[in-house]
Amino acid sequence: MRTFTFPLAIAIVATLAGCAREPGPPLISVPDSAKLTWQEVPGTQGAVTYANVEGDIFGRGDYLAYVRFRKGTDNGLHLHSQTLPTVVLSGTFYAVIDGKRIEYPAGAFYRLPARLVHESGCTAAADCLLFQYQSDAFDLIGAKP
Repeated sequence: MRTFTFPLAIAIVATLAGCAREPGPPLISVPDSAKLTWQEVPGTQGAVTYANVEGDIFGRGDYLAYVRFRKGTDNGLHLHSQTLPTVVLSGTFYAVIDGKRIEYPAGAFYRLPARLVHESGCTAAADCLLFQYQSDAFDLIGAKP
């Protein structure tokens, strides 16, 4: 019995060692986004606010952030210098691209390609809550029709 127990113990230890969690990024958990630190986006008179989850939306490097738009807020014609993935968490957000309006209700995802000229905003029905992430600072560059 002793000769069987030792190889079995070695096999168990090897299996457990193989199951160990690889070191990586820390867990990020936001059970209630309302408890985050919300800040006004400059120049919006409070119509657009954001809360960083990781990094800084207006800093350098990767960021994850919630962005809240007051209902009826329109960003006008603009573009972003890099791709902008967005998840709509509440409200209905919209984008107007090449004259075509697309509405994104809660649960929708969209990814705007870098330098795509568009108009966007939150419909008048309810405030919008978005989740956005990028690998560098957010920007909004005004565009002409």
